[in-house]
Amino acid sequence: MAVKYFNLPDPGEGLVEAEIVTWKVKVGDVVTVNDVIVEVETAKSLVELPVPYAGTVTALLAAEGQTVEVGTPIISVDDGLSGDVTSAALTATSDDDDEEIEAGKIGGAAPGGRVAVLVGYGPRVTEAKRRPRKSSGVPVSVAVPVAKTREPEPVVTKPLVSDSVATQPGPALQATGGKPLAKPLVRKFARGLGVDLSQVAGSGEGGIVTRADVEAYAAAARSAQVIDGSGSAACVAPVFEAGGERETRIPVKGVRKVTAQAMVASAFTAPHVTEFITVDVTRMMRLVDRLKVDREFRDVKVSPLLVVAKALIIASRRNIGINATWDEVAQEIVVKNYVNLGIAAATPRGLMVPNIKDADQMSLRELADAMADLVSTAREGKTQPAAMSGGSITITNVGVFGVDSGTPILNSNEAAILCFGAVRQMPWVVRGKIKPRWVTQLGLSFDHRLVDGDLGSRFLADVAAVLHDPSQALVWG
Repeated sequence: MAVKYFNLPDPGEGLVEAEIVTWKVKVGDVVTVNDVIVEVETAKSLVELPVPYAGTVTALLAAEGQTVEVGTPIISVDDGLSGDVTSAALTATSDDDDEEIEAGKIGGAAPGGRVAVLVGYGPRVTEAKRRPRKSSGVPVSVAVPVAKTREPEPVVTKPLVSDSVATQPGPALQATGGKPLAKPLVRKFARGLGVDLSQVAGSGEGGIVTRADVEAYAAAARSAQVIDGSGSAACVAPVFEAGGERETRIPVKGVRKVTAQAMVASAFTAPHVTEFITVDVTRMMRLVDRLKVDREFRDVKVSPLLVVAKALIIASRRNIGINATWDEVAQEIVVKNYVNLGIAAATPRGLMVPNIKDADQMSLRELADAMADLVSTAREGKTQPAAMSGGSITITNVGVFGVDSGTPILNSNEAAILCFGAVRQMPWVVRGKIKPRWVTQLGLSFDHRLVDGDLGSRFLADVAAVLHDPSQALVWG
């Protein structure tokens, strides 16, 4: 047989690692070329990876929840062909000199003579850089990745100097200074319990510490604390039974981590100003009701957000300075003559802001289709990086949560973000009489380096005018 190892491809965008989210196959499954085998989450999106080989899955080399560096083998496949397999097979790459991979497939040719990498990221143009690791000074057996060879390189003995070495299945590498043997997931589990692994006797092969060993040690430590009341056991963090936890720690990684970093950078870089306006949108709600039964819109969801999006596009044409970005290096304001409309979407993996490219060129029906596709893709966690870059202005719809308004933080490199609040029936004065009307509140945050109070106020007033009387769009559109 000939076992081939599929290494985690380079996603580009400067990313050097990804988390294994869900395996779509198991050991013993038969796969064909380009079958989706795993979902991985990078710092920007959830991506499905196809396998470049056909054959039988012999091993899954990374566990769900594990963060893997680019170039690390994640799965092995027996292609059924004859050939010698050595312990250095982990260094084999995902293609051979004699194999012709179809253009556009992973490992195959891409436009410009480049190499196709992760689905949705486009061709790779640069090599990823990995974080250096301090040398331990003790020789260990490692597998060194080798590019484009049919026969794998033999295992060599060399100091561990880089994260680029392949992660092999089985027992962890022997470390220095008496450091206990344990797999990464076991180490993480032990840290969560506050267990010092050097105090735990390993029952696994070669003395490796297993999850069961950690659990047993933690249980014994808890018992000791109860007996002597000292609280001085090695298990420094108490472990509560299911449903009894007082605190839960959630790792900040992937999309959530990048979003947090971007929001901090925006909040402390751009001087934010927020203005509010309360609007009678009764006529807008009547328009929404008519569109819901209109033949042109019968196959798409119509909501007030659609009309708000169109109003924002019209208002941005009248106030072009609102659709801009700040060039810190050149100390210039870059005004954009197009609208890439961002829609903030809450997803299980955190807040995402994909954008609709050239939304200003779309009809109302085209805009409705684009919004529906954008939101559904975001909620599935499958938005690609290209859809989240290049935005020019954003809407955040807090009204779906019953919230009236807010002071949103600007999306990175944008001059303004519009907050759309809940639409409620309220008493309103109409021609001197109090009547029940549909009312909402809009909030506009803008970067005061680019947008002064005059421009921001005029833009917000124009959006409100279209929502109050949608026929105004015929005059300004």
